[in-house]
Amino acid sequence: MIAAHLLAYFFTELSHDQIQKVDKYLYHLRLSEETLLEISKRFLKEMEKGLGRDTNATATIKMLPTFVRSTPDGTESGEFLALDLGGTNFRVLRVKVSDNGKQKVEMENQIYAIPEDLMRGSGTQLFDHIAECLANFLEKLKIKDKKLPLGFTFSFPCQQSKLDESILINWTKGFKSSGVEGRDVVALLRKAISKRGDFDIDILAVINDTVGTMMTCGYDDHDCEVGLIVGTGTNACYMEEMRHIDLVDGDEGRMCVNMEWGAFGDDGALDDIRTEFDREIDMGSLNPGKQLFEKMISGMYMGELVRLILVKMAKEGQLFRGRTTPDLLTTGHFETKFVSAIEKEKEGLSKAEEILSRLGLEASEEDCVATQRICQIVSERAANLCAATLAAVLRRIKENKGAERLRSTVGVDGSVYKKHPQFSRQLQKMVRRLAPGCGVRFLRSEDGSGKGAAMVTAVAYRLSSQKEERQATLDAFRLSKEQLAGVKQRMREEMERGLRKETHDEATVKMLPTYVRATPDGTEKGDFLALDLGGTNFRVLLVRVRNGKKRTVEMHNKIYSIPLEAMQGTGEELFDHIVHCIADFLEYMGMKGVALPMGFTFSFPCQQNSLDEGILLKWTKGFKATGCEGEDVVRLLKDAIHRREEFDLDVVAVVNDTVGTMMTCGYEDPCCEVGLIVGTGSNTCYMEEMCNVELVDGDEGRMCVNMEWGAFGDSGCLDDVRTPFDCAVDELSLNPGKQRFEKMISGMYLGEIVRNILIDFTKRGLLFRGRISERLKTRGIFQTKFLSQIESDRLALRQVRSILQHLGLESTCDDSIIVKEVCTAVARRGAQLCGAGLAAVVDKIRENRGLDSLRVTVGVDGTLYKLHPHFSNVLHETVRDLAPKCTVSFLQSEDGSGKGAALITAVACRIREAGQH
Repeated sequence: MIAAHLLAYFFTELSHDQIQKVDKYLYHLRLSEETLLEISKRFLKEMEKGLGRDTNATATIKMLPTFVRSTPDGTESGEFLALDLGGTNFRVLRVKVSDNGKQKVEMENQIYAIPEDLMRGSGTQLFDHIAECLANFLEKLKIKDKKLPLGFTFSFPCQQSKLDESILINWTKGFKSSGVEGRDVVALLRKAISKRGDFDIDILAVINDTVGTMMTCGYDDHDCEVGLIVGTGTNACYMEEMRHIDLVDGDEGRMCVNMEWGAFGDDGALDDIRTEFDREIDMGSLNPGKQLFEKMISGMYMGELVRLILVKMAKEGQLFRGRTTPDLLTTGHFETKFVSAIEKEKEGLSKAEEILSRLGLEASEEDCVATQRICQIVSERAANLCAATLAAVLRRIKENKGAERLRSTVGVDGSVYKKHPQFSRQLQKMVRRLAPGCGVRFLRSEDGSGKGAAMVTAVAYRLSSQKEERQATLDAFRLSKEQLAGVKQRMREEMERGLRKETHDEATVKMLPTYVRATPDGTEKGDFLALDLGGTNFRVLLVRVRNGKKRTVEMHNKIYSIPLEAMQGTGEELFDHIVHCIADFLEYMGMKGVALPMGFTFSFPCQQNSLDEGILLKWTKGFKATGCEGEDVVRLLKDAIHRREEFDLDVVAVVNDTVGTMMTCGYEDPCCEVGLIVGTGSNTCYMEEMCNVELVDGDEGRMCVNMEWGAFGDSGCLDDVRTPFDCAVDELSLNPGKQRFEKMISGMYLGEIVRNILIDFTKRGLLFRGRISERLKTRGIFQTKFLSQIESDRLALRQVRSILQHLGLESTCDDSIIVKEVCTAVARRGAQLCGAGLAAVVDKIRENRGLDSLRVTVGVDGTLYKLHPHFSNVLHETVRDLAPKCTVSFLQSEDGSGKGAALITAVACRIREAGQH
């Protein structure tokens, strides 16, 4: 017993000594964590070079776009073919993917040989042979009459410009078929198939095996966004943000990048860690100076590295008593599978003895321990280097997403990863140390080149059919020039009906006279009060207008609230409260007892019979004060002033905010004769010839007409451009069947239209993986401000995702693109319809004046026009297209309801004074 313990102790000491000896000898192969972090940083820089258009040519990591834009989401289904060509044999597969609540993949495949004469013959013969084998496979499965989508794994160096096109750069692996290099292999295969004429397939995608690995794992784990292969060779791919891929146009979404990382270090970036053994392997390889990183970590070279170390140590007398054998000296005789066998925990040393004796070596126990340690150092370095580059990829994805912590999955394939006893464990351990902010799961891929090709095809097929469905829905929002011209024509007809006395009552566009007969001419001067009442708060303003060389408008204002009891009490109480606030303002401005002319912006439905008379038709916005409807609001205000007996005011004008907008801009630009508001609601006014305003006596001069165009379409004349979503929004609104045009173009409703489309898409499985959040079901939750934010050019998709997250929607990158597309379609249509209406207005002004061309300015206000990133441009473009004889300028208004009311008063006072002289 003691003897056995002594023997075990002696052997452990012996092993320890041998391990120390080897560790010392191979010191340069053992890389510190600090060194690995440095390599990781270099790799990141090289990735950036590969992504840049100007730096790609000199980058060692080529970062090739694959045109694979999405990973599986689990809703894929259907029957697909896959073709896997990467060596002397190729496979044809049928892959059935089902999604009836349980993700399921069934595969059948057949292996076909490629005779050597075809590998070296003409490309036509090669592809004819492949087409014949495909026909045989389809015949065997009795599916020759079906046109199935096919994915093609073509594992040779290629350049892709789209998913279904791949130009062969050069043959490798013993292939020399003529007339293929520099040509699209998909086109060659299609030609061979169509020449036969006995079957047809739809080739949707060409991929390499690394991408296939990521896609296969992506079907089982939707967090998988990296593919890694460590086998005979090594490579990786991952999902990169489109905005960083300079080689491909477009900034939206993501695309899988095939890194071709085996060439890292070909520019000397790894020279400081390469050893004499690495240099010797490279010199003896078929491609000296190329794929230097791959030669340090992949299965093709790992065994050879161990052999070179054994030879050197033997020659220096440190192993095998200084002896070598012809087998040990022969390149390739120490295979990578030997490394895996020797590193097995229990039988590793006995395997070492067996393998070394097979190479003709008489190995002592110390030799076996040393050989095992050499294998460990070589494989550990390979795993650590692989971890350094993989950590860089994960850190980049984390940074792209702006995440504090990344949760991601890496799909892995390759004999070294799968069969080496320690490699995967060491790789995972080191990745977690080098990228501590990344929670990584490693998932083994099964058949990336076969099932993976089918998965890429299934995703492409899903995306394409879903896109068709979405486009069919959104096409209803994409109005042609003819449709917009039709809207313009109908608006013009409705305008005429509103202006004429006999048709006015049934007209939807009311064309209300405002009794504003002129725009500012710059000679206005004086101090004016303005009162702006349109909601629960109201403003009192003092506006000082100065003329002369330096025309100025100086404003002072104070905001007052209206208590609920005043809003819903008697009219006397409401107007007494308003007058109390005016008195407070005059005292605040030190103007108590001064009688000033005043303009009154009263934003409720009114009928005007003169500039200073407005009959309230009905209260809106929560007001219910009794004794006001059907009464002149100016009279009610004057009565309240007289009851107070403190001051007197000359109420010169009652205006609405659209007219105020036109007048404010008219003060800046004398050509301004149109006012437009596109905010929560929408309306327009313009200067019409008095002879056309039949509701008011007199033919001389012009008058501003308040169109109240929001009700355009209430007669059904827009039904051909309304969608089911417009109808749904209208039906659930507070005023069904009313203000239909406004509901298609204004800020109060655009977000609601988008919400309805998103719900429809989700129910049909076209969005958010078919899962509707409770919040999305809430009316009004998708505010129009979200459209402006989502469509902002500066906003990255990850910020779009955070807006959607706020709405309780877990969205993928693809979902964010779709939401943005919906927002764009809805907002663009709104702007185009608004433009069509406005084109009718400016063309009417031109024709009224009998002009061949008109220069006119439109004063504009409203949050949608001012804050949405594209609304104004689309509106301008539509007006240009539909009213080509009009040169229209747009001027943004500042405070149309306050300053505008004062300017209307100023113009009225100027005209009144002129009439007195």
